Amino acid sequence: MRAIDLTSVTWRKSSYSNSDGGACVEVADDHPSLVPVRDSKDPARGALVFDAAAWSCFVAAVKQD
Repeated sequence: MRAIDLTSVTWRKSSYSNSDGGACVEVADDHPSLVPVRDSKDPARGALVFDAAAWSCFVAAVKQD
């Protein structure tokens, strides 16, 4: 498994996060083929990194429900 440098990415709060700060997910759009995702309440824990196609499928499934 290769390490991915996320030190220079720009994080944005997901539109699916709630406004009271309880369920805050941040994503980074700086990588064309990868989508890093992290918990904004605890960013030091690191990020999960998904293949962009897999993330698109996940978001499409969430939007259907």
